[in-house]
Amino acid sequence: MNEFDLKAAEWDRNRMHSERAAAVASAITQQIPLNKSMRAMEFGAGTGLLSFMLSDSLGSITLLDNSEGMVKVLTEKLKQAGTAWMKIVRADLEHEDYNEEKFDLIYSLMVLHHVNDVEKILGKFRGMLNPGGYLAIADLYTEDGSFHGHGFTGHKGFEPGVLAASLEKHGFGDVKHSTVYNIEKITDGNETKQFGVFLMTAVMK
Repeated sequence: MNEFDLKAAEWDRNRMHSERAAAVASAITQQIPLNKSMRAMEFGAGTGLLSFMLSDSLGSITLLDNSEGMVKVLTEKLKQAGTAWMKIVRADLEHEDYNEEKFDLIYSLMVLHHVNDVEKILGKFRGMLNPGGYLAIADLYTEDGSFHGHGFTGHKGFEPGVLAASLEKHGFGDVKHSTVYNIEKITDGNETKQFGVFLMTAVMK
């Protein structure tokens, strides 16, 4: 059982999670011309907060996650909402491929810094997008490691210029980023700190 399995049941009760998702949803709708013919995929969908906020603007959404706990919560939410155009896929994209469909939009929220091999995932995103498809990544700016604290093995955020260069290397163009949210968090050292979240968008050439 991983940390997200343990947090899944309480995830939506955290007001910050909803506020953050709303801020990112607003930025995506402003920066990408969404329409009802678009097939979208959320990478690391969790409980689907962001996808539910975007669902009225998209044709179909595939919610991909590898956490049993998150998928369980998400399954119940979809059942209650009756959203037939949204479906769940439990998969670990780092270690397996998903070739069932192609997408016009792939987006993620606070997921990429948990990925071990970012370059591998960016390459997979390219292979899963239709030509001219959009990628939207919301994640942490580079931080000192205090966001997750001791024992975290992922990335300490991202320098946007470095991430943009990686996207361009994988064949993406029109790369843009902007700050969309600030997380206030009490760190392991009992210090209240602000952590910036950016949204980076790109188009597959």
